[in-house]
Amino acid sequence: GALGRPGARPGRAGRRRRVPPAEVELTPDPAARAARALDAAHATHAAGGSETALELLAVAAAGPLDAVQETRGELLRARITYHTARGGHEIPRRLVEAARTLVRSDVALARDTFLEAFDAALVNGDGEAARVAASAAAAPGATAPARPADLLLDGLVTTFATGNEAGTPPLRLALEAFRDGADGAVLREGRDDRWLWLAGRLAVGVLDADLAHALGSRHLRMARALGSLETLPAALSLLSTVAILRGELALAGELTEEATAIAEATGAVPLRHGLVMLAAWRGDCEGTTRLTDVTLGDPPNPPSGGEVGMARYALAVVHNGLGNWADAQAGAERASRVDEPAVVSVALPELVEAAVRAGHPDVAAQALERFDARARACGTPWALGLAARCRAVTSTGPAAEGHHRDAIDRLGASRMAADAARAHLVYGEWLRREGRRRDAREQLRTAHGLLSDMGAAAFAGRAARELRATGEHPRERTAQPADALTAHEAHIARLVATGATSREVASQLFLSPRTVEAHLRSIFRELGITSRRQLRELRLP
Repeated sequence: GALGRPGARPGRAGRRRRVPPAEVELTPDPAARAARALDAAHATHAAGGSETALELLAVAAAGPLDAVQETRGELLRARITYHTARGGHEIPRRLVEAARTLVRSDVALARDTFLEAFDAALVNGDGEAARVAASAAAAPGATAPARPADLLLDGLVTTFATGNEAGTPPLRLALEAFRDGADGAVLREGRDDRWLWLAGRLAVGVLDADLAHALGSRHLRMARALGSLETLPAALSLLSTVAILRGELALAGELTEEATAIAEATGAVPLRHGLVMLAAWRGDCEGTTRLTDVTLGDPPNPPSGGEVGMARYALAVVHNGLGNWADAQAGAERASRVDEPAVVSVALPELVEAAVRAGHPDVAAQALERFDARARACGTPWALGLAARCRAVTSTGPAAEGHHRDAIDRLGASRMAADAARAHLVYGEWLRREGRRRDAREQLRTAHGLLSDMGAAAFAGRAARELRATGEHPRERTAQPADALTAHEAHIARLVATGATSREVASQLFLSPRTVEAHLRSIFRELGITSRRQLRELRLP
């Protein structure tokens, strides 16, 4: 299929004409040849052909190019380096320099470039985001009407210049603009769709469950429509992260598998945060540790960057599930110190719980203070529910029970099922310690059922141990038909069950229709069925 070819064919929607290398070489005029090569390099990189894009950039560099074209070439080189090797501190700094140059000729492109620098800085860490904020603040502002990308840049500048409490309202305004814009309008604008990965991560950072899901879904839909192999792995990884937090671990497995396959085929830096998060929430300590070690040892991942921070957060999750409190605290403390807002927002509640259980109430109190300020600024059910859960595990007596109930109510309304299930778990644990076995059983039964059904094995095991301590034997999870399928087969089965044809599935997953049909035969054998109609009737999760 097209997956294995650099520069795989984009989808029809919003497709930009690509200039083939042969047409570039046959252009007699040097200036026209250089301009065509530059345009072709940008389009080829967007389609997943980074190596070919670099070859075209070499043709363009032979010139002649004007100052703006030279800056666009340097900008693309930085993008390719970031896409294939991250590039450490060098990339955000190169992007900032390019933005400063572009300010004199194209303010909108300059502001887009500052936004790219922010994206790279959040991933690469070490305080680079604050430096980008200072440079962007000194540059000209957006011209009216402000684009969603302009609002996002202004929100990030405010956040890193003055703090989360001031930065959250303008960030939310920007994220809502990305969510509310019609797809066609964004595609006609050109490149605002490019910021959906950053926007979706920031939606997690401001703890808005609905925005995170809407932006993640939209990013994936648009990446597929454009056939953009440059952005598709990131779109899949973002939505997998949201799916995990929503308790949809089976779906997350399908998304991470597809993201990994496309990144490998296009030579992109592997995005392991979905994989390591999934292993952690599944309770796979060995897998989480192995993926974390790989992430920490991978040169593209700076020690204080977002990818490493997410891996350390995953360690905190898996050890909190297993009851290894000191290890959970160590992972969460380090994760909570990175620049990436999404990592900090999800790591702080892990730190509060781990530190309390590890016997470090002072550390828990400091983490709670940080998170509480963040939650008040966000004001969402997810944020306020997590804050209530944090206060519950740090409190005693009647106050603790009020916080537990508040956490269950708010998180239950947030659609973040994984955190809601854990709210039932910690309430049940507290009730058992208070000697209220009957009340404890009700909460622990709920937690065990929810966590078992979503596949969060370590937390489900914790709930089961607590249930046994109350004198009740926890129920065994009922086997589901889809349990026999691999993640890739489950993904295909889910698409076919919605009515998609083999050709439509093949197009979405960058496979051939013949390959899809072969997978379907295997799926039918595993499930003991013979038709697509029977597959739809199974109502796969």
